[in-house]
Amino acid sequence: MKTVIFACVHNAGRSQMSASFFNHLADPTKARAISAGTQPADRVHPEVLEVMKEVGIDLTNAIPQKLTAELAQGATLLVTMGCGDECPYVPGLRRDDWPLQDPKGQSGNRVREIRDDIRNRVAELLKAEGWGA
Repeated sequence: MKTVIFACVHNAGRSQMSASFFNHLADPTKARAISAGTQPADRVHPEVLEVMKEVGIDLTNAIPQKLTAELAQGATLLVTMGCGDECPYVPGLRRDDWPLQDPKGQSGNRVREIRDDIRNRVAELLKAEGWGA
């Protein structure tokens, strides 16, 4: 079982969408995803909750969490979300960065564009790694 960590600063938007799409699309016997942040927010951004519900994914009960060494232990890949210098670094962990705009405070249409970009990136990752359902 492979574990992918999707991380951004607040764990309230991009990383939450990424992990939820990953877990929705991946073969659960091959891989799973978790999301975390370096400075977790109190809750997932309302605009993210709204656009994810539109595609049948309910993040109402998702709680932002801090990226810790314990959480990263045993992970295969860390995907950061365009957070620049604030992106987490975990020694020894394969890393990729997706330069995605933070959806917080964006218009509904812009948040949908970010959501759809994330879904496409997750699908490409699953295909490339052979973890798709």
